[in-house]
Amino acid sequence: MSSFSKALRFPARHGAFKLRAAARTTLALQPQRRNLSIHEYLSMGVLQQYGVKVPRGAVAKSAEEAEKIAHDLGSEDIVVKAQVLAGGRGKGHFDSGLKGGVRVVYSYVFERNFAAAMSGPTEVKMFADKMLGHKLITKQTGAAGRICNAVYVVERLYVRREYYFAIIMDRATQGPVIIASSQGGMDIETVAAETPEAIVTHSIDINKGLQTEDARRVAEKLGFTGKAVDEAVDIFNKLYKIFIEKDSTMIEINPLAEIHTEDGGSTVMCMDAKFGFDDNADFRQKDIFALRDKTQEDPREVAAAKWNLNYIGLDGNIGCLVNGAGLAMATMDIIKLHGGDPANFLDVGGGAQADQVTEAFKIISSDPRVSAILVNIFGGIMRCDIIAQGIITAVNQLGLNLPLVVRLQGTEVDAAKKLIRESGLRMFSIDDLDEAAQKAVKMSKIVGMAREAGVQVKFELPI
Repeated sequence: MSSFSKALRFPARHGAFKLRAAARTTLALQPQRRNLSIHEYLSMGVLQQYGVKVPRGAVAKSAEEAEKIAHDLGSEDIVVKAQVLAGGRGKGHFDSGLKGGVRVVYSYVFERNFAAAMSGPTEVKMFADKMLGHKLITKQTGAAGRICNAVYVVERLYVRREYYFAIIMDRATQGPVIIASSQGGMDIETVAAETPEAIVTHSIDINKGLQTEDARRVAEKLGFTGKAVDEAVDIFNKLYKIFIEKDSTMIEINPLAEIHTEDGGSTVMCMDAKFGFDDNADFRQKDIFALRDKTQEDPREVAAAKWNLNYIGLDGNIGCLVNGAGLAMATMDIIKLHGGDPANFLDVGGGAQADQVTEAFKIISSDPRVSAILVNIFGGIMRCDIIAQGIITAVNQLGLNLPLVVRLQGTEVDAAKKLIRESGLRMFSIDDLDEAAQKAVKMSKIVGMAREAGVQVKFELPI
């Protein structure tokens, strides 16, 4: 079960889980995700393809384009949303000085007798100019922020009531689960922690699909009444259809809202959407994966994926190259045990070739915070001599001058040690993992102290 679903289904236990996990490596709190996320405006486009009601709007990639969209919408009020793949956009800030990644332009007066709108488009253009090309910093992006290359300009509608609705994959039930709440428009984690009774969950038998009576029961528990119940049920069924047909891992609508209509009635509409899709389905979801925005991803993770390497960047300074996820976790834990901090999770897998190992070193060494590298390989399917050849090639190509600690055990380990010995390269070759981790931490601290003092330290690997 994901930490997301744990927070929602077991809020009290999740708090204890996080306290226990704090003693472990950062990766334990941020497991590798196997999904593609797409921008809000693209998610809204998918919703429209399935007949789900959404506000009118369009995406702009320049301030002038945003101004034109605002004019064409002709709505009294306009919302300008930064298209950045991170939560907490509304509470974030840009490096341009602008506060908030979601801004409302009020009292936008559109005069049909004139060729232009009064005031509104100019303000939309101003906000777009301060968003586009700038980095948005939120609680999820960290201090580095994330670049904003597009803004979503939409009409502002008048909401009668807001709800939260999501479908995710649940490991506990091995199938989809609906997570919903009558308290929409806010962080669902906060709702789960403060008012867990407001959370409605319903597990779906993936072999039967979402049944109409179950969808109706969820709608009624949320508080929908009258014809709004039928509209909500229709939307739930369409969202589930998207979830299954598009190989989704998550569909999140926040808020799902009852909107005031011009005739004095109301209608149910999806006001915001966040979609995730299973990376394993890219071969049959070509249209969805064509929507991927690599500018929103860590370039090192993009490079790693190109070479079929499993990489996640962390905040430490000891680069790790390991084969096998379990061994990688153990390696990072032992680094933490001895007072160090891993800079990454990097699993080369069981069938890596020398060129992949070389690329792995390039990715690790591209992180300016890395001050030492620990290689920990247990050769089963993976041969140690291939790792050794990759290490040698990487050191020669990159002119690597960081301290390098290598621990090799298993298949062809003697051949690997012979290659390293005959290469003429000096590195710390240590058989014991505990000792290897201690050495990596010590070397990292030496380099770190030198950097803090403004002293350039080079570890000359060639003898």
